Amino acid sequence: MFTTKPESGQKVTKLVEGNGNAKTPLPEAFAPKSPRPSAGKMVPSIIGEDLTITGNVTSKGEIQVDGEIQGDIHCSSLLLGDKSHVKGEVVAEDIVVRGHLVGSIKGLRITLQAPSHVEGDIFHQSLAIEQGAYFEGKSRRSDDPLAEAKAPGATSSKLGHSAESSSTSVSSPSVLAPVAAE
Repeated sequence: MFTTKPESGQKVTKLVEGNGNAKTPLPEAFAPKSPRPSAGKMVPSIIGEDLTITGNVTSKGEIQVDGEIQGDIHCSSLLLGDKSHVKGEVVAEDIVVRGHLVGSIKGLRITLQAPSHVEGDIFHQSLAIEQGAYFEGKSRRSDDPLAEAKAPGATSSKLGHSAESSSTSVSSPSVLAPVAAE
């Protein structure tokens, strides 16, 4: 009933009571987990088909959207499902788009899959567009598109207009100066 404290360096085996007096070692599947799950094993936050969010969504983990969001999304990994509708800026390391998106996308690895419909600019390190995906906008490769997302004032000042005017339009050809052919 009572046990002595193990010496340092001794292995301790936890026992679980079974039927009768038989005792078996605790399987590793039931061993206590660390209090904080690793980043690769986090469960995604799911926004269902019947949910509409008006406002910005922010997460440190993965988000799967099957519903509608009218606002910006910032997370580490994003999956826009077939029936998703997003109107706003999307910023994440990994982005997979299958649904409808109107707004800019900033990410390291971006994939537009076959049923997707994207209207807006894409700032990326890696971009894959599958056959059957719809994309209307500009694509610009960057070594660190997420750094640009954190400092939006830096890109808008280069174009010669304020951040207020750039946030209201998806693409504004009147802002860009015409290029003369030589």
